[in-house]
Amino acid sequence: MRELWISIRMTVILTLLLGLLYPVAMTAIGYAMFPRQAEGSLLAQDSTIVGSELIGQSFASAKYFHSRPSAAGNGYDATSSGGSNLGPTSKALMDSVGKRIKDVTQSEGVQASQVPIDLVTASGSGLDPDISPAAADLQAERVAKARAVNPDAVRQLIQDNTHGRWLGLFGEPGVNVLKLNLALDSLH
Repeated sequence: MRELWISIRMTVILTLLLGLLYPVAMTAIGYAMFPRQAEGSLLAQDSTIVGSELIGQSFASAKYFHSRPSAAGNGYDATSSGGSNLGPTSKALMDSVGKRIKDVTQSEGVQASQVPIDLVTASGSGLDPDISPAAADLQAERVAKARAVNPDAVRQLIQDNTHGRWLGLFGEPGVNVLKLNLALDSLH
């Protein structure tokens, strides 16, 4: 009977410590040290929140850079984050990538061999906010033409919004599509 009471007390103590106190403390520390990130890294335009720099969005207009495809729910659904789980030999995956390649070659006026892989495949989460600098550069002519601006100005915006590897070592350079599109809107 003594062991039963010890186990019940330990369960209650550990539940309070690890299930309540620790999460509250970590949340408080997060808000104190990184308030912007703790609030979701939200981006605003004219004091209106337009999205998060951490979650991708769909942009369909020719005036905007397009994000990489999403496999999350109905597209960029943060409540359904996840990949398609289709393997490299999946006919469904090959068909969807083939259709995306066809769409990109038509909209950008390029050959299939010029299409960066991130424009036709979804990320593991389906919510990736970044595209490669090559994917952004491929879209520069279309965006410049749709906005009637100099392509060099659009390419400069791509360079200005390209982030490098973390600590110079980890990851790949990328371009946050939402930030780039907001920079485009402020170009005029």
